[in-house]
Amino acid sequence: MATTNHIDVLLFGLGAIGSFYAFILSRNKNVRLTVVARSNYDAVRARGISITSENHGEHKVTPYNVVKTPAEAGSTFDYVVCAHKAIDQAAVPRQLAPVVDEEKTTIVIIQNGVGNEEPFREAFPDATILSCVTWVGASQPQPGVIAHTKSEDMQIGLFPNASIDESLEKERLDRFASLLTQGKTVFQVVPNVQVQRWEKVVWNAAWNSLTTLTMLDTHSWLKSSPTATPLTRRLMHEVINVAKKCDVPLEHTLADRLIDKILAMHPIGSSMQVDAKNGRPMEVEIILGYPVRKGKELGVGIPTLETIYVILTGMNQRFLGQTTL
Repeated sequence: MATTNHIDVLLFGLGAIGSFYAFILSRNKNVRLTVVARSNYDAVRARGISITSENHGEHKVTPYNVVKTPAEAGSTFDYVVCAHKAIDQAAVPRQLAPVVDEEKTTIVIIQNGVGNEEPFREAFPDATILSCVTWVGASQPQPGVIAHTKSEDMQIGLFPNASIDESLEKERLDRFASLLTQGKTVFQVVPNVQVQRWEKVVWNAAWNSLTTLTMLDTHSWLKSSPTATPLTRRLMHEVINVAKKCDVPLEHTLADRLIDKILAMHPIGSSMQVDAKNGRPMEVEIILGYPVRKGKELGVGIPTLETIYVILTGMNQRFLGQTTL
């Protein structure tokens, strides 16, 4: 009698980052990969995904199935990997409901922001959730064509669920980690991934916001006036204060490290800046809105953070099509 060792994976969000991880997961011959594509659906359906990577070379990925919606897949999955932009996070669990079986499905969240897991926990209280922070540099210059730089790292950890046996959760984490290992990507399993989530939010709250509001690159912004760097540092410290009140052990020295890190790099823009230039909705809520709401709830002084959030929210209304001019 034939047996199957297939690991059924659905990848939701086939942008540059999602496509990169589609490539990584597809390197395991036991993975049966279904991808949910939108604007690049026709290209990926016809020709698959082409990736040129400075680390991995040139590859072609042919998914097992390409669908426009999760419901089209017609089955449940072992892993549902969410790599979509976190624009309307609360709406996504409803879309994923047809492919999630809480007894077997592990939800993997590869996104910017903090608080990402909460809508999934509310919708799927008995599912295992893995939370990931990625530092991959990738773009999609044309549909289904991915360019990947040398930037490649990820931290991954459990979003703990008291209703599931701890050993079962660890087994599901280890199994997904083995897929990443076999995919030959760089990652670390960490004990408290919220530390890395908040560290990246400190980074994104500063560089995404300030490059978008000024339409300058990072270095040009920091050199734009004598008060640009102090404002950047103040913004970072406010986010760190919120994290500390949420019992996430960040240190204020993180702000200096992140500013030193950006100065050691080539000048860059940000994904939020690219979205703004193209009139696309931005990840304002998940990067700035959640820290603002937590700051107010916990009595943290966040005047700089709140001001920047309010202005970016106004910009975003235009891109979301909710403002009448």
